[in-house]
Amino acid sequence: MSAPERIPPRGVTPPPTVTPHELLAKGELTVRGRVAEASNAVLYCTVEYAGVSAACVYKPVAGERPLWDFPDGTLAQREVAAYELSEAMGWGLIPPTVLRDGPYGEGMCQMWIDAPEDAEEGAERLLALVEGAEPGPGWKAVGLADVGGDRTALLVHADDERLRRLAVLDAVINNGDRKGGHLLPSADGRLYAIDHGVTFNADDKLRTLLWGWAGEPLTEEATEALRRLSANLADGSPLAARLAELLTAGEIEALRGRVADLLRTGRHREPSGQWPAIPWPPV
Repeated sequence: MSAPERIPPRGVTPPPTVTPHELLAKGELTVRGRVAEASNAVLYCTVEYAGVSAACVYKPVAGERPLWDFPDGTLAQREVAAYELSEAMGWGLIPPTVLRDGPYGEGMCQMWIDAPEDAEEGAERLLALVEGAEPGPGWKAVGLADVGGDRTALLVHADDERLRRLAVLDAVINNGDRKGGHLLPSADGRLYAIDHGVTFNADDKLRTLLWGWAGEPLTEEATEALRRLSANLADGSPLAARLAELLTAGEIEALRGRVADLLRTGRHREPSGQWPAIPWPPV
């Protein structure tokens, strides 16, 4: 089966008596199709619980391709850990995500995010290729991109506070694959990010399109979020206990180190020069 070309109809929003987390964790999963062009198995499903239903994505561990540089744990566990960190920082940048059993075994289950009718225009407002050496007002430069015919253009992203929060989150979780296609503006004006399986490596793996703030001072909001997160990562805390179920001890220590480094420098991460800074393909 394959997913329809357009985004499926919007799922029913759970009432207050059934939280999205409960719906995902306890609901009955029904596979409706497969999302095409994904490198791992990504299944479009509906989930139903207590008379409430919604659309979701299910990524079974059995459908993951092994990665030499992520030998421990599973991509599904890392996706859930990324969601836990997003929630701990108070930013809600990742759709509700759980680890659960499903029709093809254990996997990650995440709420499907519907795009607004002008989804393509919304994506274009976040990323663009422009002529010239400097970005225009409201844009941040990432770098030059080859556009064919011995021509280059400047890759830019919006100077958007939602993206700026995401740049900080990616530095925290050590995201090795932040592409343009992982940015989902929603119908209510929020920005969500998806596909966080390649995260939390103990080595520096940060690859992203969101380098526009590299080296700039962190916002006060980001600094406060990082301070709260640092406190919540202490040994014995509920968050640390939850992450211990999803990541290795070495990965958790590296996570703490990244948070400490961001607080120490007070600045957005810059490319290390030891690893490709931009994912490929970028979209």
